[in-house]
Amino acid sequence: MKITVVGAGAVGATCADNIARKELAEELILLDIREGFAEGKAIDMMQTSALLGFDTKIKGVTNDYAATAGSGVVVITSGLPRKPGMTREELIGTNANIVKSVTENILKHSPDTIIIVVSNPMDTMNYLTLKTSGLPKNKILGMGGALDSARFKYYLSQELGCSPADLNAVVIGGHGDTTMIPLIKHATWNTIPVTQLLSEEKQHKVVAATMVGGATLTKLIGTSAWYAPGAGTAFMVESIVRDQKKLLSCGVALEGEYGQHDISLVVPVIIGKNGWEEIKEFELSDTEQDKFNESAGAVRTMNQVLYDTNVI
Repeated sequence: MKITVVGAGAVGATCADNIARKELAEELILLDIREGFAEGKAIDMMQTSALLGFDTKIKGVTNDYAATAGSGVVVITSGLPRKPGMTREELIGTNANIVKSVTENILKHSPDTIIIVVSNPMDTMNYLTLKTSGLPKNKILGMGGALDSARFKYYLSQELGCSPADLNAVVIGGHGDTTMIPLIKHATWNTIPVTQLLSEEKQHKVVAATMVGGATLTKLIGTSAWYAPGAGTAFMVESIVRDQKKLLSCGVALEGEYGQHDISLVVPVIIGKNGWEEIKEFELSDTEQDKFNESAGAVRTMNQVLYDTNVI
């Protein structure tokens, strides 16, 4: 297996580091537009191989898409990160052209690859890739749901005093501070509904903290987070490479599921060697469905910018 990560910034490099440590690929290509940047990151990571015991060969390249030829999975992290006070939506104009160009160049050398989109605003960038790449819809996945669900589990674990690994909790909707929907009534600690263990007040606290999880970190550290986004992306890559059939929340194309069409939104899916292989439709309450519809409306407004600016 050969894997490419486009963008050697904090998220891309962290993702690549996780992929190498898990030995998910024989060869890992790290690509960036900055001269020598990806090469330096790759050498630094390779110098940990004797200490960590992995055999993945990591190669950094500057804008050399020929080096990515034959990649089974490609992760796109390219684009500007968020700054304090900036919404993911404000990144549309700049990042859309970057993601479109990256996708076109990747497909010249790996026409059958599976693409994981990390770049923000993720739902719109994933939709852009769906509309312009020509790939089957199951081969295009947005990362945000894996990250948001991990944050949901973290905040739940803080209130419950338990291991996040013992929790089942998913987020659906848009990957945005106002569009994501943590499904608190579907969350369980092993098999126990968390609603039986937390007061209404604490449930609302967890949901609110999850929704602004990214903005909280941007305010604290001055830019977008990278450890959890990088790990979340590698987690998806692992399910693909090892055909694990994991149930994860990811951004995918909806064609009637959850009552939505012609849009990419985060929903629970099975991930295996073919990309996303099946959408799981949870039974939503009327309130949850209304929130999902509102989320879809907000994402469609963002997607419209792609048409208004002739990106698609």
